[in-house]
Amino acid sequence: MPDAAAKEVELERVLATLPAALVAYSGGVDSTYLLAVAARALGARVQAVIADSPSLPRATLAAARAFCAGRGIVLREVATAELDDPAYAANDGERCWHCKSHLMEALHALAAAAAPGTVALLGAIADDLGDHRPGMRAARERGARFPLAELGFAKAEVRERSRALGLPTADQPAQPCLSSRVPYGEEVTAAGLAMIEQAEAALRHLGFAACRARHHQVGGGRGWLCRIEVPEAELARLVELRRTVVPALERLGYLFVAVDLAGFASGGFNRLLSAEERSR
Repeated sequence: MPDAAAKEVELERVLATLPAALVAYSGGVDSTYLLAVAARALGARVQAVIADSPSLPRATLAAARAFCAGRGIVLREVATAELDDPAYAANDGERCWHCKSHLMEALHALAAAAAPGTVALLGAIADDLGDHRPGMRAARERGARFPLAELGFAKAEVRERSRALGLPTADQPAQPCLSSRVPYGEEVTAAGLAMIEQAEAALRHLGFAACRARHHQVGGGRGWLCRIEVPEAELARLVELRRTVVPALERLGYLFVAVDLAGFASGGFNRLLSAEERSR
């Protein structure tokens, strides 16, 4: 298997053959790396597109703007308004399919107004292929390409090459959209997403770079519980800080604050899905 540096050479070669490209840019590790290499390969023939909605943290949007401005990359901000879609807000196992469908509609509209042959690119990697990723299915159904996955990039390789390129996201923890903190079957709302965003900002301010504020209904929807996940090695420090953490989250509207003793788990709510739902 080629090493990460060799894969990057091939990635740049493949991207350079495209007439033009729109990179679906989330501000995360993978899409930032893809955008940086695409900008090197295509120059002004590539633009970044970020979906702006309540599920995108404001800090992420600000960082994305700064990154593109610093590199002279055109950043197109599109309001995807997925919360207006009842199927998305219902938050079943296909929520990401609905979300990505809205993004792809926006990308297609931008591509139609851009240079002929413009291709939509997403930063999915090889690691994503074995997980429940309905959003990837929606993008694939609409003709998007996944250059990193096509060339077999793993997360460790993307981080390695991001460090080599001096990208600010090289060691950034994974940050899926805020809606992923809501259990399947519970409605996604703008108010809930705002609570999640502020809760995680408070935790990061205390030094918990990798964290999740899981947002649970309690009492039949009469109140909210925040179930905090941090890496296992940081559980003791989180408990030590409980007299700071609990009041901070109560001020956001949480009636109850709990710590998940199992620790941090990305994609943890996928365990709520049946085997059939996960295989779609």
